[in-house]
Amino acid sequence: MAMDSDELEEVLSELEKYKGRHTELITVYISADYDAVSVQKQLEAEKSTAKNIKSTGTRKNVTDALDKIIRYLKGLKRTPENGLALFCGNISKNEGETDMKIWAIEPPLPLKIRLYRCDKDFVLDPLREILDTKEVYGLLVMDRKEAAIGLLEGKRIELLHKMTSGVPSKVRAGGQSSQRFHRITEGLTKEFYKRIAEEMQKVFFDMKNLKGILIGGPIPTKDEFMDENYLMTKLREKVIGVLDIGDADESGLKELVNKAREILASQESIMEQKLLDNFFETLGEKPDMVVYGEEKVRKAIEYGAVDTLIISKKYDKDLAKEIRELAENISSNIHVVSTETEEGEQFYNLAGIGALLRFKI
Repeated sequence: MAMDSDELEEVLSELEKYKGRHTELITVYISADYDAVSVQKQLEAEKSTAKNIKSTGTRKNVTDALDKIIRYLKGLKRTPENGLALFCGNISKNEGETDMKIWAIEPPLPLKIRLYRCDKDFVLDPLREILDTKEVYGLLVMDRKEAAIGLLEGKRIELLHKMTSGVPSKVRAGGQSSQRFHRITEGLTKEFYKRIAEEMQKVFFDMKNLKGILIGGPIPTKDEFMDENYLMTKLREKVIGVLDIGDADESGLKELVNKAREILASQESIMEQKLLDNFFETLGEKPDMVVYGEEKVRKAIEYGAVDTLIISKKYDKDLAKEIRELAENISSNIHVVSTETEEGEQFYNLAGIGALLRFKI
């Protein structure tokens, strides 16, 4: 099961503490689309290379770590959906003692890197980059001639799909009346809008980490597309900005992101604010549908009543981890909130942990 950002942050904080005495800490990254069996074979070959290490202790630690990773990979039926990061090594602080540990991490977003490294430190930068990518946004730039659908992950813009309409230029073919030509172009334009909406549904409908959609284009194209409800309701509700953009190609995606910086910057705090507003409103209007404080939250989880668990970033980390795991077992939604907003600070001062309930207890 993929970790969320907060769980990943905790594991990275732990892993960065460990230092090998020699180059004996092993890092393996398997990208989302790569066969884990192939990695297993590569590591078997690395075991042969490890036999050439002069230091007996280092050779043993490297070989044992490789064996542990290989055994883990043999137990996998397939590469996890988002890929896999494996870290293994002797983390004992005492010379001559062995404490061989392995960590297997399926990140919250797909890994795009394959890597094997044996070093004094674990290689954590690829996961830190994913940690920085808390929001994933869908992008669409369009005019009547072409469209580009893309994705914004952190600072990276990826072009996913390009489309053309086949709408002819304003110059009419010989003998065509103005009205007939207009009907043809309007019909082709509407078909193009439908194709764009269908493609967006394929790409974005089931995307778990999608936080919002940005749409850009010239007036009136983008407005026609939105006003005439080509997008299904679920995707329309995800649209957080419709902006005037000149280009409808890959450069238009970059222009769209640049123009939407203020919208993007405000999204996380807006979502957090809405969640906490809902918590406090429910607390005032339906107090039996809300609990807060460790003891009451634990009791609600035992009853299977927690719909949404809310934890402040300042809350005790060990307790937070334990309660999160309990809430995951009953399929609760889990949100970690900052104290950077007035609502976040108020929530922390109230208890730092609370829940919206599925039913009264």
